[in-house]
Amino acid sequence: MSGSHDPAAPAEARGIDQGGRLGVFEHGLSVLALALLTLLPIIEIVLRRFDSGVPGGTPFVQHLTLVVALLGGALAARDDRLLALATGALLPAGHVATVAKSLGAFVGAAVAGLLARAGVDLVRFEREAGRNITEGVPVWAFQVLLPLGFAVLAWRIVRTAYRSHVAAGAAALLGVLAGGWLGAGLPFNWSAPFSPLIEQGPQAMLPGGPDAYLWWLGALFVGAVAGAPIFALLGGAAAVMFLSEGVPGSAILIQTYQLSTKPTLASIPLFTLVGVLLAEGGAPQRLLRVFRALFGWFPGGTAVVCALLCAFFTVFTGGSGVTILALGGLLFPALVKDGYGEKFSLGLLTASGSLGLLLPPALPLILYGIVAQSPIEDLFIGGIVPGVLLIGMTAGWGIRAAVRMKVARPAFAISEAGAALWAAKWEMALPIVIVGSLFSGFATTVEAAAIGALYAFFTQVFVHRDLKIGRDIGRVAAECSSTVGGVLLILGVAVGLTSWMIDADVPGRLLELTQTYISDRFMFLLALNGFLLIVGCLMDIFSATFVVAPLLVPLGLAYDVHPVHLGIIFIANLELGYLTPPVGLNLFLASYRFKKPLLEVAAASLPMLLVLAIGVLVITYVPWLTTGLLTLMGRI
Repeated sequence: MSGSHDPAAPAEARGIDQGGRLGVFEHGLSVLALALLTLLPIIEIVLRRFDSGVPGGTPFVQHLTLVVALLGGALAARDDRLLALATGALLPAGHVATVAKSLGAFVGAAVAGLLARAGVDLVRFEREAGRNITEGVPVWAFQVLLPLGFAVLAWRIVRTAYRSHVAAGAAALLGVLAGGWLGAGLPFNWSAPFSPLIEQGPQAMLPGGPDAYLWWLGALFVGAVAGAPIFALLGGAAAVMFLSEGVPGSAILIQTYQLSTKPTLASIPLFTLVGVLLAEGGAPQRLLRVFRALFGWFPGGTAVVCALLCAFFTVFTGGSGVTILALGGLLFPALVKDGYGEKFSLGLLTASGSLGLLLPPALPLILYGIVAQSPIEDLFIGGIVPGVLLIGMTAGWGIRAAVRMKVARPAFAISEAGAALWAAKWEMALPIVIVGSLFSGFATTVEAAAIGALYAFFTQVFVHRDLKIGRDIGRVAAECSSTVGGVLLILGVAVGLTSWMIDADVPGRLLELTQTYISDRFMFLLALNGFLLIVGCLMDIFSATFVVAPLLVPLGLAYDVHPVHLGIIFIANLELGYLTPPVGLNLFLASYRFKKPLLEVAAASLPMLLVLAIGVLVITYVPWLTTGLLTLMGRI
């Protein structure tokens, strides 16, 4: 998945206006929100030693996640980095592209406008309810960010569309008006403030009546193909289904708000901050030196280094593309210089950009745990062996290529290995600090993420001095917010669609249909792999987790698949999605980073896709790879 204008490309390189004084304010707000998000859990850890705590500390941290999500969404829209199907970018230039851009802008702005207007009702009725987060701080004071955030998002979509073409800007403006009109006409009954659905009777609020929902869903899909953001597709689909049943669009934002108060959700922006701090500092160079010193003398040593180093970064960046952007400029020239062919190097780096998603504390594991209500610590443990397997298979393919290409190997130098380890000792200790604090019981998941963020900040700013507080931290905070905001924005609206599916008993109907045609566990797992491969071709891993995972959990239980094993199968399959068109994020980022045609990148990545697919099948049909450590540790 990619933005229609390369989501990862620096804004300056794409001529994006950074927002002037508003941009400075947004950067400052990003710093403040992330600083509070980091420091409050740390303070909680300290005060807990004295049997005390911060009054309302946990709810404040949860609500700060909502701030980061909406602020990050606005920043992503400003820089034209909202995640979207890349199909819009593949259209030929000219009138066709202009029409597609206009259609995509209309759909994106319309959904943002509808949610902004629906958010006004949500805040109004929350004020009447009079609930507080903590003493003296009302819930509506944070909920007001929902209509404000979506309104800013709609405005940014209009501005971005107008910069590309005046017709697209006009279409986006028309979309805002249409969405706002639809939202303004919705009555709202606050008889049950935070129930999954708010019953409004049988009268449909959808123009065209309840039977028109298929046409509306079709229009949304066409808009997404034309380049509308993914959040508009999922949020629009949720709105269409709710409206067709007489339920107001505010129901979506109720679910969005509830998601933002999930206890472990705050770990996502915090772990993303860890990855961005490392990527923006000198950590890539120091870690590259370590891995080359330790493994460069192996057959295929440089390829092995690529797999290990990329996995290290992806653990913290969560497959956001930061790995390819941060390391591509270092590793691609190193591979070519050592004698690997350009095509092989391109495919290896593109595939390696998603390695590490199964290792703790990778963000997809956390998200799956939240959605599937599976213990996150068990997912962390269950993913270790499968994650190492995929890294090992990638490294093994690199060794094979090195032997065939007769790549020369440098001699091992213990002095260089020692010097490299000493120079990168702070970065090498980071996983130990995070995982150790979590599994020792010293910290919760969010607190461990906060420890990691503070540790990364301290080492990159004060130890290595790669980053300057006045010069770099505002930019780093905005980059983190923009990266994670686009993801959380999708999750916030996807949970509304999930709510509708659960209310409509879609999981139960799917289970009944599956059991009609599939009788044994072996065939179910094979069908599951095929289904998830198709999902990976169409959805990113974050959207799929919230939309698809709730449908699969009952199926896994029915076919006696351990919940942790099901989660690892799910994430491993979706990891392949990073290499499959039309939404393979790594394909588009590699195309941008290495300045290669998209089809050339896809062709170069095909061998690695097949290698990783074999690994996924092994993970699927050898469950002890996932459950073995859990059994040894007495957790199952």
